[in-house]
Amino acid sequence: MHKGIVLIGHNLVFAYGPDDVVLRGDSFEFRGPGLATVLGPNGAGKTTFFKILLGLLKPQKGRVLVNGIDVTGDPARAGRYMSYVPQLSSMRRDIPVTPLEVIEMALRSRGLRGRAVREAAAKLLEEVGASEVVDHTLGELSGGQLQRVLIARALARDTDVLLLDEPLSGVDPKGRESLLNLIGEIARRKLVVMTTHDPVQTLKRSNYFVVFNRGIVAQGSLHDVYKVDILRKAYGTVLEIERCVHVI
Repeated sequence: MHKGIVLIGHNLVFAYGPDDVVLRGDSFEFRGPGLATVLGPNGAGKTTFFKILLGLLKPQKGRVLVNGIDVTGDPARAGRYMSYVPQLSSMRRDIPVTPLEVIEMALRSRGLRGRAVREAAAKLLEEVGASEVVDHTLGELSGGQLQRVLIARALARDTDVLLLDEPLSGVDPKGRESLLNLIGEIARRKLVVMTTHDPVQTLKRSNYFVVFNRGIVAQGSLHDVYKVDILRKAYGTVLEIERCVHVI
């Protein structure tokens, strides 16, 4: 782990077509360790944004840099620095594998072999608070338990950056608070970037915020971006914004 990690997007432009623009020459700089939150409504393009960071999609213009290394449109190179936890809704849960086996596969991709793989996988499950599901199948897990397993799988890759796509969706309220605590612990040693449609969830935990809806609407500290006009520009006039302002 570097003492500091810097993830930069510079003048990024990406569009699926003329009527489906996701980035409009946007730039940002995330510094870690710490937690950065990308917040915006469903359908705002946050998952596409992550795919661009991961090199899975190549922007029409601009660059993505990690500690000065250009990873634009190069998933193999980006994967040396970043791990990704997708939304729960995109996960197949009918495959008869256990959490331990899922994590062991990630560890073997790093070259670990033999008994060390099983021991490291068990340790990661313990670290994320999921030791009790070690022998279950994925289909038997609750949303919160599965999310912890997916985070453990990402941690098995031992990268400096962890991208979490809507990690609290599909998780009950008690489980969300517990997951946020885990994410906060991880952010003490890594750069964690997470997306959320709920502008309240990470208010007290994030170092940096990006308000996103088909491009970056605003970015900065809590006090820079949590303003009614900025949030309404991303979300429209909805009850969620009034609740958010009340919390602040």
